[in-house]
Amino acid sequence: MKAVLEVRHTEDPSTRWSKAAYEQIYRTHEIRHPDSFYRWLVSVLDAPPGSLLIDVSCGVGSLSRLASQRGLRAYGVDFSQVALQTAQRVAPCVDWVAGDGESLPYADRSFDYVTHIGSLEHYACPAAGAREIGRLLRPDGTACVLLPNTFGLMGNVWTALRTGRTFDDGQPIQRYAARLEWQDLLESAGLVVAETLKFESAPIYTLKDVRWYLARPRSLIRLLLAPLVPINWANYFVYLCHKASGVG
Repeated sequence: MKAVLEVRHTEDPSTRWSKAAYEQIYRTHEIRHPDSFYRWLVSVLDAPPGSLLIDVSCGVGSLSRLASQRGLRAYGVDFSQVALQTAQRVAPCVDWVAGDGESLPYADRSFDYVTHIGSLEHYACPAAGAREIGRLLRPDGTACVLLPNTFGLMGNVWTALRTGRTFDDGQPIQRYAARLEWQDLLESAGLVVAETLKFESAPIYTLKDVRWYLARPRSLIRLLLAPLVPINWANYFVYLCHKASGVG
């Protein structure tokens, strides 16, 4: 993939090194969005009850947990045992599996929905992770992939304006690309991007969300300005994909 901006905290970008780094990260804090973000994603998918959904690189499992509550047969896979222990404790009804997103322990065409939320950009080999999404997806299924924009107006651009630096979330490897550059990666892996949505801030679903935003005025301003941001300047892209015809 061309024109990728990369931030590294290691000269060893191997999966083995990353796994050890994430075990340490999850021992100190969780990597997750507010529940309202995952509620929004589940509503975007609008999956009928009984559908099989897997969230790859699920972390502490928020999306799979909420999907299960909506009646889906939910799975979650991550290579961090520490994260999966938290996920199992919170949602024992979900099928949690330890696995590497670049080589997943499932048969071809196993799932109606494959979600991959803010993780592919951290992989040692994002192309391998993208191919696994296509491999797991059924011919009539939908994949949902969230990826960060190099030119996010309220992300990298704002951070560079204030600090003179690229935003660094502290994970071992962070990559950014523009909208069509990420799309090229997904489509080279046997997916077809049917729709691209922008994401800036988690929507408000509950009173808890209201209180969260009222305690964070900057985040509230960002939420209110989000509809005005053009898609190519969005902080994140949400790609809704189908399997390309003729692909396994």
